[in-house]
Amino acid sequence: MIASRLKIGLVASFLIIFGLGLTLYKAARLGLPLLPGESREVWTIESKISFKPASGPVEVDLKTPQALGGWVMLDEHFASSGFGFTVEDEVGRREARWTRQTLEHPTTLYYKIQAYRANVDSLPDYPVQLESRPRLQADQLTAMERLVELLREKSTGPETLARLLIQDLNRDEPDPDTAFLIDSYSGSTQQLMLDAMTFAGIPAHLVRGIQLEDGRRRQTLSAMLEIHDGQRWVLLNPVNGEAGLPDDFLVWQRGPGTVLRVVGARDSRLEFALVSNNLPAKAVVSMEQQSEQFALLDFSIYALPVEQQGIFKGLLLIPVATFMVVLLRLLIGVKTSGTFMPVLIALAFTQTTLWVGLAIFLVIVSVGLWIRSWLSHLNLLLVARVSAVIIVVILLMATMAIIAYKTGIDQALTVTFFPIIILSWTVERMSILWEEEGGHEVLMQGGGSLLVAVLAYLVMSIPLVAHLTFNFPELLFSLLGVVLLLGKYTGYRLSELYRFREMVKPQ
Repeated sequence: MIASRLKIGLVASFLIIFGLGLTLYKAARLGLPLLPGESREVWTIESKISFKPASGPVEVDLKTPQALGGWVMLDEHFASSGFGFTVEDEVGRREARWTRQTLEHPTTLYYKIQAYRANVDSLPDYPVQLESRPRLQADQLTAMERLVELLREKSTGPETLARLLIQDLNRDEPDPDTAFLIDSYSGSTQQLMLDAMTFAGIPAHLVRGIQLEDGRRRQTLSAMLEIHDGQRWVLLNPVNGEAGLPDDFLVWQRGPGTVLRVVGARDSRLEFALVSNNLPAKAVVSMEQQSEQFALLDFSIYALPVEQQGIFKGLLLIPVATFMVVLLRLLIGVKTSGTFMPVLIALAFTQTTLWVGLAIFLVIVSVGLWIRSWLSHLNLLLVARVSAVIIVVILLMATMAIIAYKTGIDQALTVTFFPIIILSWTVERMSILWEEEGGHEVLMQGGGSLLVAVLAYLVMSIPLVAHLTFNFPELLFSLLGVVLLLGKYTGYRLSELYRFREMVKPQ
């Protein structure tokens, strides 16, 4: 016993010292701050170009983003993957080109940038040019002319005309001419907007970019409509008609032309993975001045591809939640339904928000218990009974999602983040516990699970915790050491001290 305790103590001490040592090294020598402090939101954007082989030489052209609207590009990295690679600079445009004589298997090319928005600026001047009218069939031309004439009657200028067009295109039941044009354009409302602006004599083009969302994978390019009202360029949202460049929109290309051109291959696709990191302002300035790859520091999660960075931002918080379970179960004595089920519930809360998540959990478990009590009278085998509960839970989640959508409660749509199997097994365990121990024990374990999940969620939501786990993942070694030490604890729990309080009272 003593040898076992000594061994655990030595291993735990080594892990704690090792984790703290690496953390201090990164803080002292590499400049990473232990506290968030003054920071800049730096976006790492990784574009992935995938395609399959065809015949002949392969040529891939990708327009690189323009630093517009107050955005500052800190760093960029190209992955050539056996291709010849060049960067061509033209007036106002910059293009990356990959070339290869033959291609034998599906290939993926990568282009990664880091950028942050230093200030909120409007887009610079752009040449005013009215595109030539497109060639339309007779019925399309008649419908287009009637649509433009109707918009002119209702509008007071180019901007209001464009807003009315956007409003008409996004109606559930547009007027007959608009509905016909949408069908004839095969649902391509972007090209329809451009052609309608041309028929109205208004210079217009698309501004393509990325809608920034932390942790988003397989993101595609979005587009906004920019028109000239006779004095200035006005940027409009093609969904709601709002003017101006959104704060969460990174301009990739402004004006006509394609962002990606692939010759000699097929099934090409351009996707983006995004991750946001709050880096120290001093480090960002250093990156801007010296063009050093601060993201590739030693022992840093930044060295991973962006898609994996977004995943690990959430995964690195799981050990913190498990540590909360260890503390509350071993030292406090809180009862839970399942050992680490509260951790998964806490992760779901990070997506649904706390109160919405609690409501979803209580509704699903309560209704699931009621249906499970009915299934118990059918004397089903365990596998069939649990499978039936899983199906019921999925139906409940789908029903809640539909009701949330119809009532406009967007946060409740995130019900799908709840772990289905864990919820189903929780319903099964609580039902058996109800039959064996009674409703009081179900309330104790269910309430304890929710208490632990809520406390774990609150700790995971602390900005300092998120900062330390992502920038100093080596601290998990120290956390592991503390967990090993707690694993040898055999003393009383706080709840047990409360139970035996009568024994210490003077007689």
